[in-house]
Amino acid sequence: MNGQTITEKIFSRACGRKVKAGEFVLAPIDIAMANDITAPIAIRAFKEIKGKGVFDPNKIVIVFDHQSPADSIKAAENHKMIREFAKEEGVILYDVGEGIAHQIMVEKHVKPGMLVVGADSHTCTYGALGCFSTGIGSTDMGCVLASGKLWFKVPETIRFEINGKLDRHVYGKDIILKIIGMMSANGANYKTCEFAGSVVRRLNMSERFTMCNMAVEMGGKTGIIEPDKVTLDYLKVECDLDDFKSDEDANYERIVELDVTGMSPQVAKPHRVDNVVDVEDVEGVKVDQVFIGSCTNGRYEDLKVASEILEGESVARGVRLIVIPASKKVYIEALRDGIIEKLVKAGAIVEFPCCGPCMGGSFGIIADGEVSLSTSNRNFVGRQGSPKGLIYLCSPATAAASAIYGEITDPRRI
Repeated sequence: MNGQTITEKIFSRACGRKVKAGEFVLAPIDIAMANDITAPIAIRAFKEIKGKGVFDPNKIVIVFDHQSPADSIKAAENHKMIREFAKEEGVILYDVGEGIAHQIMVEKHVKPGMLVVGADSHTCTYGALGCFSTGIGSTDMGCVLASGKLWFKVPETIRFEINGKLDRHVYGKDIILKIIGMMSANGANYKTCEFAGSVVRRLNMSERFTMCNMAVEMGGKTGIIEPDKVTLDYLKVECDLDDFKSDEDANYERIVELDVTGMSPQVAKPHRVDNVVDVEDVEGVKVDQVFIGSCTNGRYEDLKVASEILEGESVARGVRLIVIPASKKVYIEALRDGIIEKLVKAGAIVEFPCCGPCMGGSFGIIADGEVSLSTSNRNFVGRQGSPKGLIYLCSPATAAASAIYGEITDPRRI
């Protein structure tokens, strides 16, 4: 086969020659991102390597989202240091309150065909726009800040052909949880996870971002979806889509087929993302906290789904429902359309845009023995507070329905 996958095409464009999976390449980066947790180490590495003078300040983005606003003296010191670095080097800085890095990047910076790196594992989110985006370590990011380039082994691609028809209140989050359960936590190690098929083509951008966001939870180097009209409408741009499609004779490591007809909403049980079951298997589990937000499911469409389920209802007594929009833009749109009002009237606590309890930072830490039902992407021990707490992962629909009843609930019953 002489055809190329979309991943091989992106690396070929970046390198200025035709490359194939398995090759090692030193590739120029189109844009690089770090957050308030990873940037300090990257900046220190950069200063050891070069001292000053980043490769291109217009291609470097730093976002305060994990500990935002600062929740400790150490976090405040890091923020101060980053602000000073951004001013000295002229890099793009999104300070407290702007939102989660991954949402800001897809709203303002990423385009199809780009090669993007971020000092955060969920940088793979951006692949939903038809770019190659992947997380790297902070020290590697220091090298990128200095040189604008990074070594890669061009990944092989696993293509997921997803067809059938989704039931009511079954979403992209359920699809990706199902796939991770099938593949296991290391089933796609260092592979591009290319999502395709009739179901993917019908998904909105929010659901596509969710699927690519969680590719890393099965070991994927990135998730990617060929851009189409839905993509271009989201970006409000025009381009030749033929440049961003895998060839019909492309060589895949393998093709995995999934028919989602009749599939139930999915839930990942503690303490592994691949510990996935149908919602019916965990219905009735009592919850103390429900979290709707994060880079996985804090977008407008996610909040809208939740608000529609919660409208006219009340959060169960003894349950804390925390909602955090993924960006200022999302927050303003949800305010404008009455979504925030519906959530608050139902009993939700709505915070300003940040990562919140997703990584055990600001807002919503759980105590020993408490159960959190979360729309975020990881349920590892101690991820949202106490190592003796329990975290279940689900879609915004399942989260909203469960908040009403105080226990894990199938949203199709609402």
